[in-house]
Amino acid sequence: MHSSYTLLLVALLVAIFYFWRRSGQAAAENIPQYLRDGALIIDVRTPAEYSSGHLPKAINIPLHQIETAISHRCPDRSRILLLHCHSGARSGVAARRLKAKGYHNTFNLGSYHRAGRLIKGD
Repeated sequence: MHSSYTLLLVALLVAIFYFWRRSGQAAAENIPQYLRDGALIIDVRTPAEYSSGHLPKAINIPLHQIETAISHRCPDRSRILLLHCHSGARSGVAARRLKAKGYHNTFNLGSYHRAGRLIKGD
């Protein structure tokens, strides 16, 4: 009986983690319109990660530079910003930081692979 409760608790925690991780990500159905509206795609991975492969039209602004570099790369605070990284964690942090700086049209695409699917429309 104890192992059943343990298994149920583990399953519940996994489900909570999955939904929590997805909760801050941009809705897939909105991405095509964002792209038509001229969204800027920002890869917040390190330069080495970016050099190893990146999405078409994505610019690289590493997470540790996002708050200082964004005003030079995107002075228009109303522009739509679509961020991604390897797993979605760093891009989530970057999105929160940019929103705090007044970039309210900032969305976390999540992982590199999810972002690639969303950008290509798969």
